[in-house]
Amino acid sequence: MRAAVAGLSDEDFARPSGCTGWLVRDLVCHLVIDAQDVLITLVTPADTEPTRDAVTYWEVAETPPTGDDPLDALTVRLAAAYQDPGLLKFHLDDVGSAAGRAAELADPKLRVGTRDQVLTVGDYLSVYVLEWTLHHLDLIAHLPDAADPPAEGLARTRELLERIAGTGFPASWSDRDALLVGTGRRAATDGERAELGELAARLPLFLG
Repeated sequence: MRAAVAGLSDEDFARPSGCTGWLVRDLVCHLVIDAQDVLITLVTPADTEPTRDAVTYWEVAETPPTGDDPLDALTVRLAAAYQDPGLLKFHLDDVGSAAGRAAELADPKLRVGTRDQVLTVGDYLSVYVLEWTLHHLDLIAHLPDAADPPAEGLARTRELLERIAGTGFPASWSDRDALLVGTGRRAATDGERAELGELAARLPLFLG
């Protein structure tokens, strides 16, 4: 993800992202906040048993986000304050690389607290594999020349989304298509809906 952002032109930051109401610069600012959250959470140990895992952490909503949430609006204002896209790139690379190092050093069996929930470090980091893989797709939604997320991230995120859905997507589908259709980032074609069968009525899954 950091490499994908580093490769963006200044003009790309003013293009729309795949997140409703957000430009690419707003999404990158959100990723900075995400990286800060990882750093904070990994040093917030919990003594109690886990209350959620990488699947049950997610709340599935019936409607997509509108972009009107106060925190979403704050992200837009913060992103605009950067003015120079190069500063956003630098901040994401700086904080993101620190979060990556912290994740590598953390014991996956330890328990941490976030959002009034307790997870193992392993499950918490899996949550962010899903979060950042989906946001990588959002980042490049209107940037056809940008690189796709890593194959292993797409595969792991598909696995998690299928566990959240309680069933698998058609084996013939690419991981990217499964994620885009499964989360409502792309509408399913008539043929795809036929392949989905009963699952089609339960999609998309809006995760929050």
